[in-house]
Amino acid sequence: MFKSFLLSVLEILSLKNIFNKINDCHNTEDFRKLAKSKLPAPIFHYIDGGADDEITLRRNTEAYEECDLIPNVLAGVENIDLSTTVMGQKIDMPLFCSPTAVQRLFHHEGERAVSKAAEKFGTMFGISSLGTVGLAEIGSTINTPKMFQLYYHKDRGLTESMLEQCHEANFDVLALTVDTIVTGNRERDLRTGFTMPLRLSLSSLMSFAIHPTWAINYFTHKKFDLPILKNHINEANFVVNLGEYFTSMLDQSMNWNDAEELRKKWGKEFCLKGIMSVEDAKRAVDIGATGIIVSNHGGRQLDGSRAPFDQLSEIVDAVGDKIDVICEGGITRGTHVLKALSLGAKACSGGKMYLYALAAGGQRGVEKALSNLQSEMIRDMKLMGCTKISDLNRNNLRFRNTV
Repeated sequence: MFKSFLLSVLEILSLKNIFNKINDCHNTEDFRKLAKSKLPAPIFHYIDGGADDEITLRRNTEAYEECDLIPNVLAGVENIDLSTTVMGQKIDMPLFCSPTAVQRLFHHEGERAVSKAAEKFGTMFGISSLGTVGLAEIGSTINTPKMFQLYYHKDRGLTESMLEQCHEANFDVLALTVDTIVTGNRERDLRTGFTMPLRLSLSSLMSFAIHPTWAINYFTHKKFDLPILKNHINEANFVVNLGEYFTSMLDQSMNWNDAEELRKKWGKEFCLKGIMSVEDAKRAVDIGATGIIVSNHGGRQLDGSRAPFDQLSEIVDAVGDKIDVICEGGITRGTHVLKALSLGAKACSGGKMYLYALAAGGQRGVEKALSNLQSEMIRDMKLMGCTKISDLNRNNLRFRNTV
């Protein structure tokens, strides 16, 4: 009874203020600042950070800034169609929500909020192996294309269990993550002591104490767990950082034969997430994948690696007529999406673009973030003189500093 009363009071006191602040968020950076004000430091820096010196993290966005758009005029742009089809899934805009881990740490609504927001905008939603809401629940309540991100575990029984859960929940796309054989050196997480589930330390205690709204929501809602893994881990003793998780649980012997076998077992739309080289893109075609996500894991793995947008054109040139190519990483603006589509990507995806918004205001925040990006894409298409995705091509682009 007291718990329900406390939640009601908290919601009444904060709801109007939250909505007002969300309405003042006009871009990804606005949501980033609001998320930083709401989250304890370990959690914010888990979302915000990258590997090593974060050179690749920064480059992911900077790459778009070195490419200019060339608009056409007098094109009759009253009606804009942003829809596209990627890996057999019709979506209403060429941008979808990448699968990301442990979302209920950022906001108690977690994947429920993100999936409902994606459904509202008619786009695809991804859920991670480290998701905090079960696949069966998402499958039974959400009517929008759904992707599951699979981490390939040493425990083959766990991998089989996740495939079975995906089939039973009628997920549409399986994305095998191939760039996390080991975790990147995420120094922010090491400094803040980030773990899952959360474990308080002397260094982080003050940060949690000065964010009481987050703490009340976290401790008064359903206990944090990892339902997709629950029958294969000892939850009572499962307190790890991401480095420990990847090292102890993921199969570092995974190879192309394993990926092909997994594709055959799945039997539906299958993509590899984390492809960055032309050679690997060609091998993805050879094993029968229907899509690849050009991604460096948000700059969180190999620092100093290429940005997805920098690598996109040569991958599209090599395999774009054989497989759907998705560009992921560093997207903060609608123009970033249009530039990637002009190079030949079928769609784009991102995590931070909605995670900041989730932390800032749950489902309402994610809806506002997607609305901002959708409005930008529509406005920018009109300014480009394009009415549909197929109007975008490389004639629209010029790169600076090219020899």
